[in-house]
This record gives sequence, C-alpha cells and structure tokens, in this order.
Amino acid sequence: MASDDLIDEELRRDSPEEGGKPDDRVDDERHDEENRLKPEFVRRVVAALEDGDKSEVYDLVEPLHPADVADLFELVGREDRSALAEAVSDLLSSEVISELNDYVREDMIDALPAYAVAEIAEQLETDDAVQLIEDLDPRDQAAVLAEMEPEDRAAIESALSYPEETAGRLMQREFVAVPEHITVGDLIDFLRDEASDPDALPTDFFEIFVVDPAHRPVGTCQLSWILRTPRHIGLTDVMKRDQTLIPVTADQEEVALMFQKYGLISAAVVDEAGRLVGQMTVDDVVHIISEEAGEDALLLSGAGDGDINEPILLTVRARLSWLVINLGTAMLAASVVGYFQDAIAKFALLAVLMPIVSGMGGNAGTQTLAVTVRALATNQLTSANTWRAIGRELTIASANGVALAILIGGGTALVFGNPLLGAVIGTAMIINNLTAGMAGIAVPVTLERLRVDPAVSSAVFVTTATDVMGFFSFLGLAVLTGLA
Repeated sequence: MASDDLIDEELRRDSPEEGGKPDDRVDDERHDEENRLKPEFVRRVVAALEDGDKSEVYDLVEPLHPADVADLFELVGREDRSALAEAVSDLLSSEVISELNDYVREDMIDALPAYAVAEIAEQLETDDAVQLIEDLDPRDQAAVLAEMEPEDRAAIESALSYPEETAGRLMQREFVAVPEHITVGDLIDFLRDEASDPDALPTDFFEIFVVDPAHRPVGTCQLSWILRTPRHIGLTDVMKRDQTLIPVTADQEEVALMFQKYGLISAAVVDEAGRLVGQMTVDDVVHIISEEAGEDALLLSGAGDGDINEPILLTVRARLSWLVINLGTAMLAASVVGYFQDAIAKFALLAVLMPIVSGMGGNAGTQTLAVTVRALATNQLTSANTWRAIGRELTIASANGVALAILIGGGTALVFGNPLLGAVIGTAMIINNLTAGMAGIAVPVTLERLRVDPAVSSAVFVTTATDVMGFFSFLGLAVLTGLA
C-alpha cells in the first residue's frame, strides 16, 4: 500500500465515525471554547463528591486528559481534594502529578497512603519525583522512601542531599553516556539494543554524553549528528568537545542564564570531581525561568508566593510583615511632614500639592527599580557596567523630572495664580525624580553586593527615599523661598 494510502487508512481508523477515540481535550461537554473545564462540569464533580458517589466521580474524571485532571484538583475547594484523590487514585499518573500546583499536590499527597505515593514517584523522572517528595514532612518522607525500590530510593536520597534550587536537586539522573573509543555504528547498535528495555534509556533525551574512563564528560553528540554520520566514523571525530558543564552546586538562576546565553537544549551536570552525575534539560529550565520571574515580581510587591492555592494563614503572614514595615516607613515620611506643620498651617495649598511630588517620585522609583532588578537577574547589569547604568538612569530621571516640572509647575502657576508656587513644586519634582532614579538603581545594586535578594528588600528603601525627599524638598523650598 502506498504511503499516502497508509496515512488515509490511519486517519479513518482514528476518526470518531470509524470507531476511533476522539481527542478528549476537545469536548463540548467538559470544556469551554478556550479549552478550560466548564464551571458546570466542576460543580457536577463536587456534587458527586458531597453525595459520596465515588463511581460517579470516577466516570466523570476518567475521560479527562492528565493536564485537565490536574486543573480539576486546582478548581475544586481544598476541603474536597482529599476525597477526589481517593475516588480517582488510579488515575493519578505521573503526568497528572507533574502538572499539579505545589500546594495542591501537597493536599492530594496527604490523602494517599505511602505505598501509593511511592508508586507514583517511581513512574516519574528523578527530578519530578524529588519535587513530589521533598515537601513532605520527615516522617511521611521516610515512609514513602521505604516503599520504593532501592535504586529509585538511592537516587532520590542523593538528590535530597543537595540544597534546594541547585542543579543537584533539580537535575535528571537519567541520561545516556558512552565511552569515547566507540564508533557511530556501535552507538546506534547500543541504543537499539537498550531500547528493548523500557527502563534502560530515558524517556526523552536530546544528546549523548561522551565520557572518559573516570566518567568525566569529554564531549557531546546531538542525535541529529549521529543519524547523519556514516557508521564507521569514530565518535571522537563527530562529537563536540566544547560543551557547557553545570556544577552540581549551581543555583537554578545560574543554570537558567547558561541555557539562555548559550542556547542549550540540554547540558551535563558534574560533581566536585568533574564526573558526570546528571543532566538539565530545557523543559526544566523553562519552568525555572517562569518560576523565578513570577517570584521576583511578587517579592517586589511583598505579596508572598502570590498563589491562590496558598493557605490563607501563610498569605496573611507574608503580606502583613511587609505591611508592618511599610507602616514604619510611612511614619518616617509623616515625621518629615510634621516638621513643617507650621508652614502648612500658614499656606494650606502645600498640603494639597505635596502628595503629587512624593507620588510621582514613587512611581519613577518603581520604574527604575523594576528595570534594575530584571537587569541584575539576567546578568545585564554587572560590576563592569554599574557606573554606566547609574549615569543612564540619572539622565533619564533628569529628562523626566524637567518634563514633569514644566507640566506641574506651569499648571500650578496658572490654576492658583502663583508663579512662585509653580516654581517651587517644579523644582521639587526635579529633585525627587533624581532621587528616585538614584535610589532605584543604587539600592538593588548595593543589596546585590551584600548578597541580599534585591527583589525582596529594595521596594521599601526606594519608596521611603522618594516619600521623604518628596515632602522635604517641596516643603523645604516653600519655607526657603518665603512662600510659607
């Protein structure tokens, strides 16, 4: 049969009219036009849970794609997740677990016995299994590890021995490594022979690592190179010797920056002795980049993890701590205003206009801060170009300050018929914009040098600087010029 006929026959076999199974992800009964689970479907599942009808719950959930099962766990209330996990325990595949939100995964795992969690972990890649087990409390963690096969348990215990958010904790232990003396044909035969054993090779891999007798990586071969090279060619003649090696202790942000800078798909992870112990792949790095970007944005606002599934008490604690700190900085700014209370009493317009100066300074400082934190996170801003970056931001602050000064100063003079008041507020606007630009870059850079996360602490210092300088410059100039 011709190839086109084979394709047509395959399509007919898979079509719904010919008895093939339709794509469950496109289902008008369960999904809306944006491929999200419909609210009425979620309510049916919850109603069946409340009625204790586990068979009905199973029948509703069984046709779902693993990603949709994970979405369902996130959409139901926290009080229903344990019952849902019990009802569909044999549908909780590794694909479902890997898609779950961290907090939701904890709720679900708490509802399962140790042997069930161990079975799920053994289906996962090592890095995903570690992510599943690392958040359990020590007693539950020990119970799950005790139920696992010795080889899987040893791999996970080895990963847990490394600090969180390092390559050693995040890497995959499954990879393909071969000696350097073999030919391309030997490698192809090896891969084909090993393919008969489903546990012998990783599920997905993009390159082959070539190692010396001490198991140190000496080169790497992409699969595409292997397939295009004659069998008799030696592996050392086709492999790429220049490769990016990731230390096992490297922070996940460093790993992400390496992948971004060098355009990597995968990379070898080596221990302190230079031996190959694992690999990082681009799918892991995409998750790291997304996680780090969201984390930095939320830390700048002091909103905690920013996860709608996070327990309420944890969210309150995270947000309240920063609100208390902001309360202290607000009192500092208020004390500056209090120092000029006599001037404000004599000229009440000062009280009307002074929030404009501090508010605009705060917005300008936040803009500079966001750019600086991002530049630090992506290594665009280093000690080699710090002074140039400071000069750039001060130039931008000066230009913006002058433009805003003309607008607010001219407007104030026209509206209130007082050119001196316009000049005072315009000058204060320039001063505070310069303060915002300087603080917006100097504060995070200084914290970075002190090895303090600038995303966590910078916003408090920057807004304090702009509030204090905004009030002080405006009210101080009003007194110095005899306006009040």
